[in-house]
Amino acid sequence: MNESAQPGEAAEAAHGVTTGAVARRLGVAPTTLRSWDRRYGIGPAAREDGRHRRWTSGDIAVLQEMCRLTASGVPPAEAARAARAGPAPSAPASAPAAPAAPARQPGSGNGLPLGDVRQECRGLGRAAVRLDSPTMDEMLGSLIGEYGLVTTWEEVMVPTLHAVGRKWETSGDQYVEVEHLLSWHVSTALRRVSIGALSGPRASAPPILLACVPGEQHTLPLEALAAGLAELGLPARMFGAAVPPEALDQAVRRTGPVAVVLWAQARSTAHHALARHVADTVWGVKGARARTTVLLAGPGWAGPVPAPGMLRPGGLRAALGLLRGLCEAATTAMGGGGGAAPQRS
Repeated sequence: MNESAQPGEAAEAAHGVTTGAVARRLGVAPTTLRSWDRRYGIGPAAREDGRHRRWTSGDIAVLQEMCRLTASGVPPAEAARAARAGPAPSAPASAPAAPAAPARQPGSGNGLPLGDVRQECRGLGRAAVRLDSPTMDEMLGSLIGEYGLVTTWEEVMVPTLHAVGRKWETSGDQYVEVEHLLSWHVSTALRRVSIGALSGPRASAPPILLACVPGEQHTLPLEALAAGLAELGLPARMFGAAVPPEALDQAVRRTGPVAVVLWAQARSTAHHALARHVADTVWGVKGARARTTVLLAGPGWAGPVPAPGMLRPGGLRAALGLLRGLCEAATTAMGGGGGAAPQRS
């Protein structure tokens, strides 16, 4: 053993690394590693107690080669055979240098402008560029299960989506299919969170309305918020993209919401007059009039401090905290002597 090895490295060498730790290191889903083991024999040489996978440095080297090959567009079965065989022998020193390989084209798994991000972003980005739907599904489900919705959204989903979007904008629309497929799988993963939380206890507060302003088509941030509210057991109504002002006005008057979240991705779509109208809308019987709180969500609202009755959360985590507080206050007012709840038409 190398005397300069750190204690953690020595422990890894002696006992191996768990599947979860290897997956995080390589930026793939644990279920992907298990699938490669089952289908292609890319697995640990030994198992603890005959069952639990423990990966040695040699096993991890094979996995790294498998990841490199599949990211280059090599079919998994072929990549597995090559990874198990080991790297090709080096050419003799006297041999002429081989010509440089041409840059890989879109779909090869390289080239996303990710920058300094979590390793899982790179794994998700590779799967997206390969149009590898099963791996994206596995990764997103595993990440939400391990790290939670908010961390997965803020530290994996959003950076990867932004990277794919930037690549699309700078590559002559060559990555449109990548952006669309990744967005679909992110949306699907968020919807699964919402559906999975429906059986849990629900708060008795009035609902929270989620809507994009007119002309705004970016719904994924609101879908993430809807999933987070479902996890918290808070009632929400999701109206989606480009909600007309008249429709939003009717929804507010019919439901008497505790809050309305308006999403604007760009300043060109931010509808300040609509936000002010919603914040000024009242309902209920005379003597018990009520108003709603408006959350201005998204980068399109950047600018002056919001007017009274409006809040501007800094992200998904902050929005969930604000909305939970508003719902708790409304529930207390309804059931704790704070007066009758406003009647809704």
